[in-house]
Amino acid sequence: MYQRSNDRPGPRLALRSAVLGGIAVALFALLFFRLWDLQVLSGSEYLAEAKNNRTREYKVIAPRGDILDRDGNVLVDNRTSLALQLNTLKLPEDPAEERAELKRVGNLARMSMRKIRRTIKEGEEVAAGAPVTLRKDVGYDLVYYLEENQEDFPGVSVQRVFVRTYPDGTRAAHVVGSVGEINEEELKEAEYRNLEPGDEIGKNGVEYSYDRYLRGEPGLTRIQVNALGQPTPGGQLVSEPPAPGDNLKLTIDPDVQAAGESALASYGLPGAFVTMNVRNGQILGMGSSPTFDPEVLARPMTQAQVNQLYRDPVAAPLTDRATESFYPTGSTFKIITALAALEGGEISLTEPIADGGSIMVGDQRFQNAGGVSFGPVDMVRALQVSSDVYFYTLGLNMWEGNQLQKWAGKLGIGQETGLDIPGETEGLVPSKEWRDELFAEGETDRPWSAGDNVQLAIGQGDLQTNPLQLAIAYAALANDGTIVTPHLGMEVEDAAGRVLKEFDPKPQRRIKIDPAYREAILEGLHRAAQMPEGTSYGVFGGFPVQVAGKTGTAERPGHGDQSWYAVVAPYPDPRIVTIVTVEEGGFGAEAAAPAALRILEAYFGKQATETGAENGGSPG
Repeated sequence: MYQRSNDRPGPRLALRSAVLGGIAVALFALLFFRLWDLQVLSGSEYLAEAKNNRTREYKVIAPRGDILDRDGNVLVDNRTSLALQLNTLKLPEDPAEERAELKRVGNLARMSMRKIRRTIKEGEEVAAGAPVTLRKDVGYDLVYYLEENQEDFPGVSVQRVFVRTYPDGTRAAHVVGSVGEINEEELKEAEYRNLEPGDEIGKNGVEYSYDRYLRGEPGLTRIQVNALGQPTPGGQLVSEPPAPGDNLKLTIDPDVQAAGESALASYGLPGAFVTMNVRNGQILGMGSSPTFDPEVLARPMTQAQVNQLYRDPVAAPLTDRATESFYPTGSTFKIITALAALEGGEISLTEPIADGGSIMVGDQRFQNAGGVSFGPVDMVRALQVSSDVYFYTLGLNMWEGNQLQKWAGKLGIGQETGLDIPGETEGLVPSKEWRDELFAEGETDRPWSAGDNVQLAIGQGDLQTNPLQLAIAYAALANDGTIVTPHLGMEVEDAAGRVLKEFDPKPQRRIKIDPAYREAILEGLHRAAQMPEGTSYGVFGGFPVQVAGKTGTAERPGHGDQSWYAVVAPYPDPRIVTIVTVEEGGFGAEAAAPAALRILEAYFGKQATETGAENGGSPG
């Protein structure tokens, strides 16, 4: 007989149903908690990301501050320039079409495809979607061409940017320096930690040293875009204007600077000059010849310009010969020899030395220029007539004690000066230890000898210094022993002319100079400049302002005689020092002294110039 089965499920089926139900509950719980996390816990974060996907931020570059001379005249300011920019979001999606457009853009901008790709990559690493600047300072002909052919250049536009300009052309070019885009190595430096690729910084001169004041703060523009990355109507959300950089006022005197540069240029020879306040180290004028046009560095250069600026080792226009040179100084060094001998007790002020025109040191004869002899001379007269024999003798007497080298170092020769622009050279004061070490290493053919010190005593031999170091030495004599810190920065001002910061660096040190020695040396220099038989009397004899000056004629292997002149004025209580050197300019009185006269005429004014002409002074 057939028996009906039980309607309840078996144990196995019940277990299976329970497991499936548990899994469903778990999945539902997981989905619930995930939705809760997305909407409640992380909702604000994802909302912000969604909003960011609908906005674009663009940095607005700040104009750099102006650079002014001490009278407020503009040496460097800004002009608006046209920059070729590319919006990569608007490039064709097809790779072939994109490459074709980039090639057309490269032809317009005179850029290789490789350079364009690199520029785009650097820009997108900083701000993806923001326009990339390909080239600055494009001409209006390019603007017109793009407007007429816009369909061939989607995403390409021309925007206005700020570019440095120089109203006086090359005036003080080595002082003001130049700017350029920050490079990869500079981005790693702490002082540039807030900058990005494409930002401009000072590269040299005061543009570099005072960059933090001149640079300013960029602004920000945030706009709303659609799904294609295109700005929506009325989509500007935030606009923060940039804060322009502060202005930098320099210590440069415009008349002194103009006179010095003009005097150097008139010879058509390499050279340099420095005019400085002997009491506080303010540089009133500093220049180097040949010079360069900083405007050239602010725009793309031709190959000829690159060769002229960077690949001409003889002219070397980018080299500041006032601070980066390696020169012997000739007889302008004699004030150092005089101080070393007097302070070291090698001679007294009135003790004479017989100048017969030459002396013998071993088997080598050292003689006066032109072979002239001056008979018995003391310190003051030796400086007046520039007796080489007198100073040869002092150098010979001091050759084993390093007294001469010690005083050269005390006065700043062979040492960096602390000037507030980069690039200055340290130079060299040759000594027994230096040459003997070279000899031991096989780098020279002989050890130190008495003849080396004899040469150093008149600023010859292996001496390597520059006009700025010599200016500091003469300033120390003029100010009674203060080794000043030379500087070009005077103050930082805001756009309204309010002074925000002043620069007045402390002296490096003080050295003790016997007042009687100082007075005697200055008197010798005064007689050399403005009394008959003085080496520069023909130049400064009729100058109405009393000065104390020294000529120098330096011999350089492979070159003609180098002309030097060092002068402090007014005598006997000097305020300024001027150093001029002209490569292959001949005797000191032939080129450097007349150039120095023109600088002093500019400093002391037209009245001094006119009076000097009436009294028969040399016009230089």
